[in-house]
Amino acid sequence: MSDPIDQLPDDVAAAAFRRLVKHLRHRHDAQNIELMGLAGFCRNCLADWIRDAGFEGDKAEARAVIHGMEMDEWKTKFQTPATDEQLARMEESLKRNAVAPASE
Repeated sequence: MSDPIDQLPDDVAAAAFRRLVKHLRHRHDAQNIELMGLAGFCRNCLADWIRDAGFEGDKAEARAVIHGMEMDEWKTKFQTPATDEQLARMEESLKRNAVAPASE
């Protein structure tokens, strides 16, 4: 059985991905640690995924694409220290990632 997401034209999927990235660039209040705790992925995961999909840049370049600036600059401007509670939620959330194959 085919997954309907695989039937989306590449231009539609690409437009949705770009909108997601731009939304995350706007919503700096949504910290990576909170995204990880809730959904099991964050901006850095998106950077890894574009590399997995064929982006030829290194990890730092991929993160700059997703963050809209160098990672160190983004961290200085927007990242707050993670609390023990946030780290615990992230760890529990990441356990759930192992259930779904990477292609899903």
